Amino acid sequence: MSTSIDLPEMRIFVAAVSDGSFTAAADRLGTDKARVSRIVSRMEKKLGAQLFTRSTRRLNVTEVGRDYFERAMCILTAAEAAETAVAQQSREPKGLLKLTAGSEFGTMVVDEWIGAFLRMAPKVTVEAEYTNRLVDIIHEGFNVAIRVGELEDSGLSARKLGEITYGLYAAPGYLKRGPALSTVGDLKYHSLIMKTTRGRSNWSLVNGENAEKVTVSPRCAVNSTIAAKNLALAELGITHLPRFLAEPHVAAGTLTCVLPGWAEAPAPVHAVFPSSRYMDPKVRSFVDLCLSAFKGSEAALPRTGDAIVQEMT
Repeated sequence: MSTSIDLPEMRIFVAAVSDGSFTAAADRLGTDKARVSRIVSRMEKKLGAQLFTRSTRRLNVTEVGRDYFERAMCILTAAEAAETAVAQQSREPKGLLKLTAGSEFGTMVVDEWIGAFLRMAPKVTVEAEYTNRLVDIIHEGFNVAIRVGELEDSGLSARKLGEITYGLYAAPGYLKRGPALSTVGDLKYHSLIMKTTRGRSNWSLVNGENAEKVTVSPRCAVNSTIAAKNLALAELGITHLPRFLAEPHVAAGTLTCVLPGWAEAPAPVHAVFPSSRYMDPKVRSFVDLCLSAFKGSEAALPRTGDAIVQEMT
């Protein structure tokens, strides 16, 4: 007789005894009566003992079966207690968290999230790579990626953290000496500071249902949002910035929002990870922290989502 313990089989046997029939046990376990009967017969053969007496009307547990049931209950209870203990221990974030994010968003925002996470989780170390290339997080061994913009088809799991909203800004000193500015069309008379994306230097602005494209040549084209902000602070023109980057300067009086309501469409921000089913506690904790931080930011719209979704499968 084999002494190996098969917990799934044991659970089926316990269900059959508890429910009083193979049919009821099968219904509760989401399987079929024939499978339950087959597994019990296999157990009897392996144990060398009859666990049930069967008739067309009743299913009775033998004396040996009753003794096995009581011992099986003890084993299953102990196994569940062991799993619970391990689960409780594993809830504490620990180990190495490898994450990646875009260069600018990482420097401007993710740095703060990492700092808060390290203070919250003393047993975690973090390795972060900020890059504008699309990282293959599975093959490159990353736990999570913070991505700005629409997600590409990858089959990964993702959690939406929120959306980055934008606005047009200029320094008060520039606006005092610049031409009048009351419509999007007036931008062609102004010095514009544009961030270039793949050689593109234009703005696709929306305001509710209205849309305008600004295609005039900029006074200055840069590939950095931070550089665009700095040039605007230097009173050199109007630029387009994320609200989270610009609003502190608006509060300080060094930037002014122009043409309120007009901006490029909000950009979604997601935390992307290999699997939502087996999330490591450190990954879950970090993603929860990011979501909480985003919800508390003035840059986040209220349309955030707690649900974990498949990334464009």
